[in-house]
Amino acid sequence: MSRMLFVNTTATDIPATREFFSGLGFEFNDDFCDDTTLCLVVNDSSFVMIMTPEKFQGFITGGISDTTKDREVLLAISAESREAVDTLVDKALASGGSAWQETQDHGWMYGRSFRDLDGHAWEVSYMDLSAMAG
Repeated sequence: MSRMLFVNTTATDIPATREFFSGLGFEFNDDFCDDTTLCLVVNDSSFVMIMTPEKFQGFITGGISDTTKDREVLLAISAESREAVDTLVDKALASGGSAWQETQDHGWMYGRSFRDLDGHAWEVSYMDLSAMAG
């Protein structure tokens, strides 16, 4: 059996968040979307459930992290090339996301990152495993 992954987080403006991630090329599973929740599809078995803080609070105990000060999670996704990393991050920055962390270039691994509209950190990386030092 293949495991599925559901990352759960918050967004203060569901329509703006949908527009932001749609502009980055992501799709949504509308069977699990409504006025309080988005189901962002990463691949066939990985999803990011993005909920209003009120809805998210119903799934947790304790408080919700203040993304202006702390990281509750680092969301890392792959890209098919260095150029694809740059394209995705540049689109995120041009669409209202903000810069986060310096570019990481280790030759065989290249990555950049951004913060989404709600301050969640996203890292986008490309790895050329054939060039990885043994």
